[in-house]
Amino acid sequence: MDGRAAIETELKALGAAPDGSLDIAEAALLLSALDHPGLDLAPYRRHLSDIAAALSRIDAGAEVAPRAMALAAVLGVEFGYRGDSETYDDPQNADLVRVIDRRMGLPVSLGLLYIHAAQAQNWPVAGLDFPGHFLIRLEGEDGMLVLDPFHGGSIAAPPDMNQLLHRLGGGSEVRPEHLRPISGREVLLRLQNNIKARAWRAGDAERAAEILRRMLLFAPNFAPAWRELGVVEGELGRIRQAIAATERFMMLAGDEAASLEAEAFLRHIRLRLN
Repeated sequence: MDGRAAIETELKALGAAPDGSLDIAEAALLLSALDHPGLDLAPYRRHLSDIAAALSRIDAGAEVAPRAMALAAVLGVEFGYRGDSETYDDPQNADLVRVIDRRMGLPVSLGLLYIHAAQAQNWPVAGLDFPGHFLIRLEGEDGMLVLDPFHGGSIAAPPDMNQLLHRLGGGSEVRPEHLRPISGREVLLRLQNNIKARAWRAGDAERAAEILRRMLLFAPNFAPAWRELGVVEGELGRIRQAIAATERFMMLAGDEAASLEAEAFLRHIRLRLN
């Protein structure tokens, strides 16, 4: 059983670790456990091991297409994971514990499971910086494929991605930056960003602040989260915390325009101390 303080200590340790050694499935479980006090994570860790073991029993070889088919067979068929298109905005869809319980979730939470399974086989895999819908890139000796975990691990060919991008309002043609591979830490940030965005839409600034603080446990140098935390703390009337977060942002930002904006915010909020 993981206590809150122990979980936060583990997440801080992950924050200090290099990207290549970050276990994103374990980190996502720890983040989820913060919303389930007293929950025993052992069954969920066993489930993650079961997924990896099931995939290892398939002789997918070194080519990318058989690997993609094996991932879809294990995650989408054997374990029954699917995208929640009916209640897409349900917060449970970004909570890995509840995703495992319900076998459905958001593109990024499902993608995280696909990445976990592929990494356990030492297959090259990464999330992509595709706007509005998380996709993954899987590689083999003969090339690479883009997969859509929300739709059972189906292959997303360039025309499919163009249609998806158009439907999401991001343009009509995929650009190279949309296919940029992102680190495991960035995958976790994207997952938490989903939870934070839903808190904002619900008008729950306290919850948004909590999620931002969690993000900074495992990504302590992520400047945008410090900037946003400063704003939220200010809205909540916690002025000293708002100043501290904004000053931290200014140390990390390296952007003159953003720093000037932050300085103006600091001048404004410091008046509230007097």
